[in-house]
Amino acid sequence: MIIQNPSYQTLYKHCLEQGCKLSSTGAIIAYSGEKTGRSPKDKRIVYSEKTKNIWWGKVNMPLDKELHSRYLLHAIDHMASLDKIYQMDGYAGWDSNYCIKVRINCCNPYHALFMKNMIRPSEKPFDKPDFTIYNVGHLKISDVNQEKNIKGDDSISDTLVSLNLDDNNMIIYGTKYAGEMKKGILTLMMYLMPHKYNFLTLHSSANVDNKGNCSFFFGLSGTGKTTLSADPKRKLIGDDEHVWTDEGIFNIEGGCYAKCIDLSLEKEPDIFRAIKYKAVLENVICHGDDNEVDYHDIRLTANTRSAYPLQNIDQIAMPSIGPHPNNIVLLTCDAFGVLPPVSLLNTEQAIYFFLSGYTTKIPGTEQGVVEPIATFSTCFGEPFIVHTPELYGGLLGEMVEKHNSKVWMVNTGWTGGQYGTGERFKLKYTRAIIDAIHDGSLIQQDYQTFSYFNVKIPTACNNVPEEILNPINTWNDKDKYQETIKNLLGKFKENFTKKHKSYFDIFD
Repeated sequence: MIIQNPSYQTLYKHCLEQGCKLSSTGAIIAYSGEKTGRSPKDKRIVYSEKTKNIWWGKVNMPLDKELHSRYLLHAIDHMASLDKIYQMDGYAGWDSNYCIKVRINCCNPYHALFMKNMIRPSEKPFDKPDFTIYNVGHLKISDVNQEKNIKGDDSISDTLVSLNLDDNNMIIYGTKYAGEMKKGILTLMMYLMPHKYNFLTLHSSANVDNKGNCSFFFGLSGTGKTTLSADPKRKLIGDDEHVWTDEGIFNIEGGCYAKCIDLSLEKEPDIFRAIKYKAVLENVICHGDDNEVDYHDIRLTANTRSAYPLQNIDQIAMPSIGPHPNNIVLLTCDAFGVLPPVSLLNTEQAIYFFLSGYTTKIPGTEQGVVEPIATFSTCFGEPFIVHTPELYGGLLGEMVEKHNSKVWMVNTGWTGGQYGTGERFKLKYTRAIIDAIHDGSLIQQDYQTFSYFNVKIPTACNNVPEEILNPINTWNDKDKYQETIKNLLGKFKENFTKKHKSYFDIFD
């Protein structure tokens, strides 16, 4: 039986029947099993004449079209054999001129609930979708190969996340982590929007004030992208995926997917309050008869998450679209403690830091990480880009110039020394910097050149101590500071030389 566009009530009932829990705030608590995050090494894109010129490599690995088709047919046959499957129809994108009709077929009610929040639901089923997802994540590829006598790809073990951009479908095997569906749609939009319209798809959050002043926020996990875009003085457009068109911007998604580690009402009130009826919590630990969630308990994973519809937040832009951005904020968590809390970038520098996508992993975030590690994710979303990075970087530069957007780099990491010696920038200072960007006072300040990256840094900012604006002032050991930042500069250069040789001469 196909359950089409099930209601929240139906999905709650089925989730609870399948062993999910009901949290004290009314959210469904689900568990994804062994995989508690994406499986980037298991992602494939079908190779064809149409896709032969995409950015092939570790991010986009090819899969034979015939093999994809065999796995697709098996997924369809398997679903037909089940007592019930869930079919969600909805739109990727809020701009009716460019949205994509997406159909999700899945076997797990938790996945259907997740995607009911993450796409914009259609009032009725589509006659014909533009893109279809088949999620049989409970099946392992090795078992399918043995059962159906399929000679598989030796690089694939038990998990496969494969997109066919010719026939517009996606299959998921061997993982019950719901985020694979969401990121599959982002990958589709990363391919389609630049290819078809010359529009820029972005892994970013966005918000807007009552006067129509709009901002983008880029940042990898742990940099504050979701936290800083959820601003009580502004309306949230979206927390993760957007497209910048000739007319403005639009959110791809119908909801938010927030990290929950150490979540609290005091630190992130909008997100905390949004985790209520209609929301789904992933892989969290709960206690007591009422299943109160302990957001500090990460025994299952540090990647605890919640997916909830935009309507669970009070301050939202509806419809989820906005004008061209006045400000673009590139967020980094520099655990080496050497970058300024805020820098103003010119267009070439904006492209450079956008293509670099820098942040740091800090001890405790992953097994084996005992000191800060520099991390570079191209375009702040390397696992999801499909075309060459230069295409996205070029489009960003063109749009920034055309619409006179100001570009800032904001460091939410450490000051006064690296992790273990210094301290993390206080959130109130980071919020004050963002407020000063938005109210226009920061651009009016005097600036000096930060010579190590040749960017401009303000000499003052409202409600921020002046001494922290130039990071060397906060270090007691100035020689150690210079040694540390020169080492980081070398890592930037090494990364850029490796990934973006065609741009390198601009910044040498």
